[in-house]
Amino acid sequence: MLIPRVIPCLDVRAGRIVKGVRFQNLRDAGDPAERAAAYENEGADEIVILDVSATTEERAASIDTVARVREAIGIPLTVGGGVRTIDDASRLLDAGADRVSVNSAGVNRPELLAEIAGRFGVQCCVLAVDASRSDGGGWRVLTRSGSTDSGLGVEDWAARGAALGAGEILLTSWNRDGTGAGYDLDLLRAVAKAAPIPIIASGGASTAAHMRDALDAGASAVLAASIFHDRVTTVADLKRELSSLGVSVRLPIPTGATP
Repeated sequence: MLIPRVIPCLDVRAGRIVKGVRFQNLRDAGDPAERAAAYENEGADEIVILDVSATTEERAASIDTVARVREAIGIPLTVGGGVRTIDDASRLLDAGADRVSVNSAGVNRPELLAEIAGRFGVQCCVLAVDASRSDGGGWRVLTRSGSTDSGLGVEDWAARGAALGAGEILLTSWNRDGTGAGYDLDLLRAVAKAAPIPIIASGGASTAAHMRDALDAGASAVLAASIFHDRVTTVADLKRELSSLGVSVRLPIPTGATP
């Protein structure tokens, strides 16, 4: 079995990290390159950058930001936001991303997932799904930074994305995002059942127990932002807590120790 990953997420706008609740009331949370380097030093397994205004501004994610972060870190880097064409994906990969994340454009033109997977490999293609609970039960796929209901059911879309070539799903609960109330475990179980590819759990984590529960519900990796940006905990401390809860993680190497 693969060792679960702990992934800090950098929501970026205009070259700065921002954070809010349910994608609203965004506040400044620091410089992306500086934060990414700090999180790597603390033991982060991967970094995710999401350019939160790229789609609504009809542009691609900032190449300069990606290049700066790549220069600062050596761990895997996933980038999303405004990826509408194979050329957008290619530019991000050339700038230093290891994988690209597709959300709104994939809903609008699902063939984009197959094109990215076909040219760069399934390992480079991440399907980002923003899921909102429906009043009548189940979940709907949101696009354009949570502002638009696509009408798609989350399980069906996740299964189709996997069939088209997505190698992993970045699954965000819109209802839990930024709340600290924990991941939507029912959502994770439903998508894990529907799509036979790894899932990154996103939206709502504030404790190591939340992350353990997400992994038990079917996630292969856990993503968080606020608890790291606001220094509620560090990646290193969180991993030590996960280990004490029985989760197998790559523990950070103490400063001065020999790997």
